[in-house]
Amino acid sequence: MLRWVLTIFIALVIFSAAWPWLEKLGIGRLPGDLRFTLFGRKFSLPFASTLLLSAAVVVLGKLLR
Repeated sequence: MLRWVLTIFIALVIFSAAWPWLEKLGIGRLPGDLRFTLFGRKFSLPFASTLLLSAAVVVLGKLLR
């Protein structure tokens, strides 16, 4: 359980650090991604981008296997 929590935390840190670079590639602006402003702060919920990146990782994992 602790291993999964640590893995998710590290993945979130890496993903949040890479977010500006990923936005330049179009990740986060796909149909199905939600962006809104609340109390002057911008929030992004990249549902479609998450599915796309997950599928790419699965395909890459199967190719490297």
